[in-house]
Amino acid sequence: MKQVDFQSMSLDDLWDLHKRIVEILEQRLDREKQKLESHLKELTGKSGGAKDRRPYPQVKPKFRNPERPFETWAGRGRQPKWVGDLLAAGVRIDDLRITESNRPQEISGQEASAFDPAPIMKSRR
Repeated sequence: MKQVDFQSMSLDDLWDLHKRIVEILEQRLDREKQKLESHLKELTGKSGGAKDRRPYPQVKPKFRNPERPFETWAGRGRQPKWVGDLLAAGVRIDDLRITESNRPQEISGQEASAFDPAPIMKSRR
């Protein structure tokens, strides 16, 4: 490779050289990325993207807020604020557990329309 005297090059020439170098680097990085992704796909047998996650079934709620029965928690993920508040107040987690005896019965359409949590939820915002 021949030596280039960058100090003697004009500013325009330096910028043109910079653009060419960036273009070449982008092309080589893209090729390397594609090569590595194809190699990973061969090794794992899948593309490795988030689309390949298996679907998880809907989880039924296991805990209910006694003060606001429409607030439930399945026991997964971050603990809701209402659970933390009740636990801090001395309520046991088992007291919040949904059992067959405290599970709401199927309600008719007329009764269901009478209980609309939307106004309550709007007031909390």
